[in-house]
Amino acid sequence: MTLLVKLFKALNANQYPGQIALSFVLGMIMGLTPLFFAHNLLTLALVFFLRVNVSAVLVSLAFFSGVAYLLDPVFNQVGLMVLQMPSLEPMFTDMYNNAFWRAIHFNNTVVLGSVLVSYVLAIPAFFIFLVLIRTYRHAFLKWVSKFKIVQLLKGSSKVKTVVGLME
Repeated sequence: MTLLVKLFKALNANQYPGQIALSFVLGMIMGLTPLFFAHNLLTLALVFFLRVNVSAVLVSLAFFSGVAYLLDPVFNQVGLMVLQMPSLEPMFTDMYNNAFWRAIHFNNTVVLGSVLVSYVLAIPAFFIFLVLIRTYRHAFLKWVSKFKIVQLLKGSSKVKTVVGLME
C-alpha cells in the first residue's frame, strides 16, 4: 500500500514526467523479461544510476510480470523465429561456442523473444507513458481536486500523509 502511495505522490509532485515515464519503461523491461537473467543487470544498473522513481519501477515490474505470463507464447514464437533465421545461424553458432553468451541464455526462445520485444517496445512505451502522465496531471488531477471531499481531505494532515494527493 505504501508503494502505491509513493507512486501517487510521484505522479502528483513536481517531478519531471519523463523521469516517471522512464521509471515505468524500466519496470516494463524487467517485468516482460525473465527476472533472474543477466540482461536484467543492465536494467537494474540503469535504475540505480538514473534519477528514476523506484516506486514506479516496482509497480510497473509487478504489472508487466503478469502481462509477460500471458505473452510467453508470443515471446517463444519471436525467439524461435529469430533463432531459426538462416542468415543469423553462423553468428548464433559462434555465440553458443562462447561461454559468456551461453551464460546469458540467448538460445532460450522465451528469453530472446522477451528481450527483443521489450527493447523494441521501450521507445514507444516511453512516449505513451509520458502522454498518460501529462494527461493525468492536466485533466484528471484538476478534475478530482474540485470535489469538496478532496478539499476537506487536503486539509487533514493524516489523510494527506496517507493519500498524498494534490500537494
